[in-house]
Amino acid sequence: MATKRDLNINVHHMTRVEGHGNIVVDVKNGELKKAELEIVESPRFFESLLRGRPWDEAPYITSRICGICAVGHAQASINALEDALGVTPSEQTVKLRKLLFNAETMQSHWLHVFFLAAPDFFGAGSALELVGDKPEVVRMALRLKKLANDLGDMIAGRKVHPIAMKVNGFSSLPSPAELEDMRRRLVEAREDMVATVDLLKSVDIPDFSRETEYVALRLEDEYAWIDGGIRTSDGFDYDLKDYRRVTNERAVPHSTAKHTAHNRESYMVGALARYNVNHALLRPEAEAVASALGLEPMCTNPYMNSVAQVVETVHCLENSVDLIDEFLGEGLEHEPRDVEFRPGRGVGAAEVPRGVLFHEYEIDETGHITEANCIIPTGQNLANIEADMRALVPEIIDRDKGEITLLLEMLVRAYDPCISCSTHLLDVEFVD
Repeated sequence: MATKRDLNINVHHMTRVEGHGNIVVDVKNGELKKAELEIVESPRFFESLLRGRPWDEAPYITSRICGICAVGHAQASINALEDALGVTPSEQTVKLRKLLFNAETMQSHWLHVFFLAAPDFFGAGSALELVGDKPEVVRMALRLKKLANDLGDMIAGRKVHPIAMKVNGFSSLPSPAELEDMRRRLVEAREDMVATVDLLKSVDIPDFSRETEYVALRLEDEYAWIDGGIRTSDGFDYDLKDYRRVTNERAVPHSTAKHTAHNRESYMVGALARYNVNHALLRPEAEAVASALGLEPMCTNPYMNSVAQVVETVHCLENSVDLIDEFLGEGLEHEPRDVEFRPGRGVGAAEVPRGVLFHEYEIDETGHITEANCIIPTGQNLANIEADMRALVPEIIDRDKGEITLLLEMLVRAYDPCISCSTHLLDVEFVD
């Protein structure tokens, strides 16, 4: 550190994140004593809620873990159930799931970039303040968000908490007229994506880098969203069933969410991690946007996660147009969704907007869930956020306290944390 100053930062509760978290930094005589992201959200016990429930209820229960990543939780749940039951979904089902994941990724990323992160770049306290200063940006953000929500609604049966996606298929299918109208809207949205890229070119991303490990799902022939093995930037590859060798959850005293670590003290998941692991599999349109915005592998600046999110939305938009073209050309058919029950254990994963999500269930002979484990992306990122904080504070210690506080808040917001989803720990004291 360049100074012997004392500094105490205590942000209760930070804004523009989902859930409740506190930033606590303590510097004494130039020495960093503490840099923590306290998670003070109450635990929600979804794993316990699953125990004793019939296996086919799991996707509907787990989709309530998050109102933003509801599709992702339902998909990870369905993947785990299909693994346990030995079900292989049809090609049509897989393509519909990929289109639905495009919708969820776009709506979540646009929510974060425009409404949670953008106010920081324009010196605003909230997106509401941008209404007067930059109304065209707010209108564009609302337009894009509605587009993605409507795409998800068309496939999943409603915008939040899907009802049409099932084990081994879908209970309803979009009509040709719906597909054609959605295709038109997606093509029109390309102009908004050009404007979004131009907008990001005009802002200053904080200059900070720290090497860490990046973890994401990996397929050899496409950018992975709903299946694949586990790959890390440190050169490790795992089958999904070995996910616990990566996550290694542990409790920490200042958080109701567990921390994780693999090959280093921490690792990162999310858009930037996916980009660093899978960038070669992006569509050319997305690669061009990454280049235009200065995003190159391996990028070790966590603030660039928002840029990676924009790159992914371009990839998802173009992939959505292609998938709809396939559906319009080949037609969609209602397929049988018969499932032959068997007891067993299954592991499923999906790349939700904030990173790789794991679900694991044990199903007994009666068809009821006896064990459940859900490892949430934000929980996997918490230790990495704190490691970033410990590296960042010494670099900016000479700056004004207000600027330091803002940079720390921007750092946490860059990860787009979903704090309520991550809470799994309850600290109980037994008194004699």
